[in-house]
Amino acid sequence: MTPGAVRIAKARAAARLSQAEAAATVHVDLRTWQRWEAGDRAMHAAFFELFLLKTKQVALKRVMAG
Repeated sequence: MTPGAVRIAKARAAARLSQAEAAATVHVDLRTWQRWEAGDRAMHAAFFELFLLKTKQVALKRVMAG
């Protein structure tokens, strides 16, 4: 399930990262991240999971369990 723009922005804020830092965390360019947060493009769930894992907002066990 793809996350909405508000959820993406809240996750970034919780990680205390700038948009540029968040984009670098999941290996995309800044403009892509900005489009996700603006709701102009949908973020694939895999990118969101990667972001949550790398910023320690979700445990690996929880992701693996589904």
